[in-house]
Amino acid sequence: MDFDFAAFLVLATVICGAIWAVDAFYFSRFRDGEKKQPIIVEYARSFFPVFLIVLLLRSFLVEPFKIPSGSMMPTLLSGDFILVSKFSYGIRLPVLNAKIIDVGEPRRGDVMVFRFPEDPSTNFIKRVIGLPGDKVAYFNKILYINDTPMEQKLLGTYFGIGDAARMNGASHRLEKLENVEHQILIRDRVTPQGFEFTVPEGEFFVLGDNRDNSNDSRYWGTVPEANLVGRAFMIWMNWNSADTSVTWSRIGTVIN
Repeated sequence: MDFDFAAFLVLATVICGAIWAVDAFYFSRFRDGEKKQPIIVEYARSFFPVFLIVLLLRSFLVEPFKIPSGSMMPTLLSGDFILVSKFSYGIRLPVLNAKIIDVGEPRRGDVMVFRFPEDPSTNFIKRVIGLPGDKVAYFNKILYINDTPMEQKLLGTYFGIGDAARMNGASHRLEKLENVEHQILIRDRVTPQGFEFTVPEGEFFVLGDNRDNSNDSRYWGTVPEANLVGRAFMIWMNWNSADTSVTWSRIGTVIN
């Protein structure tokens, strides 16, 4: 199971705050005015505001994530570090993930982070394709939404460097999801099985931009609204493990 950093932050904030508060309202009255605070109280007083600020920022505003695979190529590469807006799909309590303020809902074309339905301790990132009630179909590498084919434009043959080189030779295309344009990769020699699917209410159908190399809704189903984490909006860092270097050109890239 992945380390639950949110739970750690909540626990650390509560413990530090409790130690500081109990000392301030009870034990401090028994100390001589010149006597120093116990070392544990000094640490608690120092770390409490740090833990609290990080908890609030990470839970309600922005959270960083690292891309572990190539399923969203060419939009996102393995080694990209991204920022995710935590309030785009509603304000949720940390750890419990219960929505307390309804701010917005995913839109078609959003690059979305969510808790994997088959293992909620693991975060996934994919593109929102189908909204509740949509009929989604995929035949001959073409995506259909409510019986309308999504336009594709051939950009050429994909060529990447470093970690991205694994997909060299793939068909590089520009797909238009109604008003959202984004790039995808297609392996012409891979023939996926076609499908039709109607998205249930309160759930979302997601696909990877690397269409023939992505574990997505085609294989495990839709994403419940309760599993939403946030919308990815920027790459703030990239570490190319192939040659152990920073890809400076990707830093600050807006995610479309």
